[in-house]
Amino acid sequence: MISGTEWIVIVILIIALLIFGPSKIPELARAIGRARREYEKAAKGEEAEKDEEKIIALARELGIDTKGKSMDEILDEIKKVAGKSRKGT
Repeated sequence: MISGTEWIVIVILIIALLIFGPSKIPELARAIGRARREYEKAAKGEEAEKDEEKIIALARELGIDTKGKSMDEILDEIKKVAGKSRKGT
């Protein structure tokens, strides 16, 4: 048996078919897919920026100069400092 949510999806698909016609549906689906991909890409970009900010803040707390260094270089220095502190304890 078809539940309420499934009926809503079916009705929306029928309305889209009537409005856009059968030839435009694949094009519309591609556009929706591209928009979703761009949204996810932007969301991941924000997360990456937040991670970079946290790494830079940690480096500064450890007394590491971050100017002119790549993220990889900063992470390497953090690992070196962390390794030294483990050996010291």
